[in-house]
Amino acid sequence: MNNFTRATTSEITHAWEEYEKGVDFNERIGLFDTVRDNENFFIGKQWEGVVSNGLPTPVFNFLKRVVLFTVASLSTSNLKLHASSLANATLPQDIIDTLNDEFEAILEQVNLTTQLREMLRNAAVDGDGCLYTYWDKERGIISEVVENNRVFFGNTADRRVERQPYIIISSREQTMHARQRARENGCNGEIDADDDARGEEPNPDDRVTVLLRLWRDNTTGTIWASETTRRAVVRPAWDTGLKRYPVTWLCWDYIPENYHGQAMITGLIPNQVFINKLFAMSMLSLMTTAYPKVIYDRTRIANWDNRVGAAIPVLGGDMSSVARIMNPATISPQIAQFIELAVGYTQNFLGATSAALGDVRPDNTSAIIALQKASAVPNEITRQNLYAAMEELGKIYIDFMATFYGSRMSRGVPFDFTRLRDARLSLKLDVGASSYWSEIASMQTLDNLMARGLITLEDYLKRIPDGYVVDKQGLLDKLSLGQ
Repeated sequence: MNNFTRATTSEITHAWEEYEKGVDFNERIGLFDTVRDNENFFIGKQWEGVVSNGLPTPVFNFLKRVVLFTVASLSTSNLKLHASSLANATLPQDIIDTLNDEFEAILEQVNLTTQLREMLRNAAVDGDGCLYTYWDKERGIISEVVENNRVFFGNTADRRVERQPYIIISSREQTMHARQRARENGCNGEIDADDDARGEEPNPDDRVTVLLRLWRDNTTGTIWASETTRRAVVRPAWDTGLKRYPVTWLCWDYIPENYHGQAMITGLIPNQVFINKLFAMSMLSLMTTAYPKVIYDRTRIANWDNRVGAAIPVLGGDMSSVARIMNPATISPQIAQFIELAVGYTQNFLGATSAALGDVRPDNTSAIIALQKASAVPNEITRQNLYAAMEELGKIYIDFMATFYGSRMSRGVPFDFTRLRDARLSLKLDVGASSYWSEIASMQTLDNLMARGLITLEDYLKRIPDGYVVDKQGLLDKLSLGQ
């Protein structure tokens, strides 16, 4: 055995009991099976566990296209967090300006656009999206995407994060890494691989479940945290100093009395199965009956020769009754019609119309934009939920600034970020359109203004989107020198 002393504190027992309670709840609602099935269908493993018995197993994965389109249409690259004072409160302008500058730096540092799309993708496929934010001494504020089957709320009937008595985030770490972190944190607990230690000393590839438990202390009003395994403490309880849970939660579609949401893919799997089966049976029919077959008289022809141009000997008699070709069976055209209807209706009901997907000729830009806006209406509630979640994320970032930044240089002058602790701020999300058709509309408007002589060439070049003109800056420099 190793030199660690087994820890038997109530802290370990309490956290693991709460974790098992959360796992039991997720099993009762079928979350783990749902996530596994949805992920398989999304990536194209749509015949997993099916015994085909010789039946073809084609995959025409239209679900992935619809999900990726919806996620891309909801998440825009021009997303910003903007702070301002409340209507009944007046804040110094330096606080607002500093905060907005820090927001821009943080969003760039955490690569929020990528994180946001991954979070939305998880919500669409698994039912929930989650961002966990923490403080790193070297990198500062970090936000990471966490899968929904690794997050356990204390109150499973409430999806509001700040109303939770505790939140547990589980992770699988290498055993040796968990031991090293325990040593660094002054813990002396024995950390083995879960349940089944393979020999006296676990293999370095073995992994252990580490539970990060977050809760609000009623005395200090701050968020406390601890890290434990089933039998040992990785990091003892510590006061994070935060006033808010560092967890951002987004449900794709709400379910009453459940903190987990309904995934976009869950209700679409039967449609995908139906289409795959129709294609499979059509393919089998084509392989067995689509090609013509020759029927011949064995009493007059011993063997049929399929070689091109080969002579076939016949022992006398009428040649018209020697052999004939059996015409292949035809497949009902209704099968193709039903496949198109199933795919079309599914995409249209989700807002992924032909105009939205770009499957139309761009002859009338204004009409295309109108159709796109109309097709985006079914996803408007999800979009607003996303914006609300991002505003909550902004409040978390303010909490981290006030807790960890201290006094530092900002905008070229020293600034005490603890002033944010009591500042009454309101957050709003500034979102700009960046779709392909918006660029086409912008270009068409600029072309018309330029043709009518209402703007100069310099104005035109400054406003066209990137990528339309090679060396745009060089042309602008040349125009400025000419003036």
